[in-house]
Amino acid sequence: MASPFKISALLLTFCVSISLTLPVRSQTCASQTFTNNNLYTHCLDLPTLSSYLHFTYDAANSTLSVAFFASPSKSNGWISWAINPKVAAMGGAQALVAFKDSKGVMSAKTYKISTSTPYSVVQSKLAFDVWDTRAEEESGVMRIFAKIKVPPELAAKGTLNQVWQVGSTVDVAKGELTIHDMGAPNLNSKGTLDLNGGKSVSSGGLDSRTKRKNIHGVLNAVSWGILFPLGIVIARYLRTFPSADPAWFYLHVFCQVSAYAIGVAGWATGIKLGSESKGVQFSLHRNIGIALFALATVQIFALFLRPKKDHKYRFYWNIYHHGVGYAILILGILNVFKGLDILQPGDKWRSIYIIAIAVLGGIAALLELITWIVVLRRKSSKSTKPYEGYGGQSRP
Repeated sequence: MASPFKISALLLTFCVSISLTLPVRSQTCASQTFTNNNLYTHCLDLPTLSSYLHFTYDAANSTLSVAFFASPSKSNGWISWAINPKVAAMGGAQALVAFKDSKGVMSAKTYKISTSTPYSVVQSKLAFDVWDTRAEEESGVMRIFAKIKVPPELAAKGTLNQVWQVGSTVDVAKGELTIHDMGAPNLNSKGTLDLNGGKSVSSGGLDSRTKRKNIHGVLNAVSWGILFPLGIVIARYLRTFPSADPAWFYLHVFCQVSAYAIGVAGWATGIKLGSESKGVQFSLHRNIGIALFALATVQIFALFLRPKKDHKYRFYWNIYHHGVGYAILILGILNVFKGLDILQPGDKWRSIYIIAIAVLGGIAALLELITWIVVLRRKSSKSTKPYEGYGGQSRP
């Protein structure tokens, strides 16, 4: 049987590192065809949301012909490709949008997006001329076509700020688009389009807000999702071995205090992100986060009030300590998955976390079995040990 020190070393060095390849596109823009046999000079595989852009630019009259392809998550969703005259961002964009109307027929509309948050998206004429707009759908892929008169200042530069997006549903009666997902692919669907060379230049990687979201997710996944459960496993199972005392206690405290410190940093970044997201609320995720912070704070400070082992209140303190600890464990893991649903970093990261929790759970199950074997052997040994009276002689 492995020694408690080897088990503690295994737990302390517990780390899951898996290399999963990113999904590969099943097609490229070069393989796509058009029902009306339209031909475009350039085509681009846009870097996010499995989207594609075909376009032809006539510099003589500053006319841009575009065909944008994308797949919304639901059949009654929407797709959009937009030009932002100022910056590569959503605010201030002039958008072409395609979705199905109340009769299930594809429709192409134009929308303006406000420059300030919370963003308003209003069906309206754009700041430049647009004509020959139409939309179609085939095998779940929506397509929007249009011709655009490029404003003189943008034509002179030879580049455009482009933004593209997909959403899940549309309120057809009101012509309102439901808010799109807030995952990294959605937040990074922007860039610069070279009208002459057909090159799409990334907008510079993740913006500062997306980076803060990722930091928030990593901090909380490591603290509440990994370190805190690890500390509970150490406390529950290593204390069974007398030779591990008091090492198990210090390892337990180290994990929990580290989880609290990292978790507070993650909680603070979450509060900051929430204050910057006017009109966008994830109430359940936020409320669980606040509950975690409150329970963990009480748990940490309760260590200073821990009665001695022989104190009459130690039994009740143990009940409180274990109860709050398991509540934090459940809420922490639940909120990590809620955060993954919101951030949508990709299936790869969800799989990594699931595997990490599964491995930790497997270790806990193995130690549970070992613990019961040890406890039962001790009970068996005590029940068969002869009674020794005074003088060290066995009682007849």
